[in-house]
Amino acid sequence: MLSPARMIRNVRQNHALEHATVHILSRTFPGVRMVGHSDVRGFTLIGELQPDAVRRAVDEGLARLLGHEPALAIHPMCGTNLAAATLLLGGAAWAAAALPTRSRVVRLLRGAVALGLMWPLAQQAGPIAQQHLTTTAEVRGARVARVRSQRQGPLLVHRITVAHGQ
Repeated sequence: MLSPARMIRNVRQNHALEHATVHILSRTFPGVRMVGHSDVRGFTLIGELQPDAVRRAVDEGLARLLGHEPALAIHPMCGTNLAAATLLLGGAAWAAAALPTRSRVVRLLRGAVALGLMWPLAQQAGPIAQQHLTTTAEVRGARVARVRSQRQGPLLVHRITVAHGQ
């Protein structure tokens, strides 16, 4: 049984490897749409990609992360970006609107000003959250155990299993 700390580390490593793989596949196959999801055992990619191309990209992504290319662990289309921005912007608008006033107009204006002031920070929050919370470029001890591709209805699903050293 994995400890909670080990589970979190594995997910962060898998998430970084997912991002590195997507970076490589996006450059190799521009315009191909794909989506990924990481978990404690690896990650899943959905997209019309040849299985051997996925395997090569996963192997290259791991090698490049191990070769100290931490920027590959951060991806601009990661859901963490949306989540972090939503939390910051929603929290700022709520806090501004919650200040005492009887006027709805003042409440709306405060919320709008708060959104405007927080927008630049919200754009940076996702990559910062990825770097410090949801991924880690430190993938030493991780190895690709298996890459399996199968069609599930109209989707081509690639499951990448990652083994982690103790």
